[in-house]
Amino acid sequence: MACPTQFICKALRSVGLVLFYYVFSIGITFYNKWLMKDFHFPLFMTLVHLVIIFCFSTLTRFAMQCWMGKPRVTLPWKVYLSKVAPTALATALDIGLSNWSFLFITISLYTMTKSSAVLFILFFSLVFKLEEPNPFLILVVLLITSGLFMFTLKSTQFNLEGFIMVLLASFIGGIRWTLTQVLMQKAELGLQNPIDTMYHLQPLMFLGLFPLFLLNEGLSVSTTEKLFRVSELSHLLYSLLTLSVGGMLAFGLGFSEFLLVSRTSSLTLSIAGIFKEVCTLLLAVEFMGDKMSTVNWLGFAVCLSGISLHIGLKTYYNKGKTHSDYACSPNGTKFTTHLLEKCVETPQNNEKPVTVQKH
Repeated sequence: MACPTQFICKALRSVGLVLFYYVFSIGITFYNKWLMKDFHFPLFMTLVHLVIIFCFSTLTRFAMQCWMGKPRVTLPWKVYLSKVAPTALATALDIGLSNWSFLFITISLYTMTKSSAVLFILFFSLVFKLEEPNPFLILVVLLITSGLFMFTLKSTQFNLEGFIMVLLASFIGGIRWTLTQVLMQKAELGLQNPIDTMYHLQPLMFLGLFPLFLLNEGLSVSTTEKLFRVSELSHLLYSLLTLSVGGMLAFGLGFSEFLLVSRTSSLTLSIAGIFKEVCTLLLAVEFMGDKMSTVNWLGFAVCLSGISLHIGLKTYYNKGKTHSDYACSPNGTKFTTHLLEKCVETPQNNEKPVTVQKH
């Protein structure tokens, strides 16, 4: 009876972790859309979220250090600026443009367009030689591209400006996750744990997005009655509370992804991501009033088949490999590795290991 009981416990744990991940992943999508209805400052919202994520990352690192009795890695300034800055800038633009698009488009169009990030991740993975080319990738590209075309065809709620924003965010997201993979696979940096990665990324992300915020929202935010010209304290507290909820959801999303992969596998995260997209669209149609025709649904199915094929190919070609596993969900915004704390990798090109500080 031990084996069936063990299997049931493992299955229940996996389901629980997937549902935990869904709460944050689906929740932050609907939260962003809901907040943008009355709070038209997506870049300011993103900056607040970055500050909150940094604070939670700092507290988590401190708790991990106390629990494990092991100091966390802190990169020297030279290494920090040269190695982490490109990833941070790409991440900031990806998230900023994605949040900005909610001012213009529906959740269903956002979800579907974000799925195209798989194409850009695939492209940059080939450029950086992180992915081995094979003929089936052509079929993956055709399926996802044709599915996206069918989804946007004759859509009654299509907005070109928002669509371009998400598409640009997906393109930058391809660069972002490719650079993130390179960053986390450099064992000499010691950033295999996503908590450490988030801790190092947030400050540079804030600095990278801040000029764009000043240019587009600086004056408006400084004069809005929702924040700095508020007439009642209760209104200010409400605005700060709603912004803080988004920051907690964003941190919870990254943590739940890390927890899901560390306790199951990156394949579980990828498959869960596919079903998450289906749930998101169904909820958007049911509760947000999004309209989808039969052709749109068919396009969504074609796109998901392309993503499923991509996941299947990665699983097949990576079978038996012991090195780090790169995982990306269908919306292109999820990444983690199997290497958590004790990753060993020989520096390539006779590169000397980077000396990191421990605090």
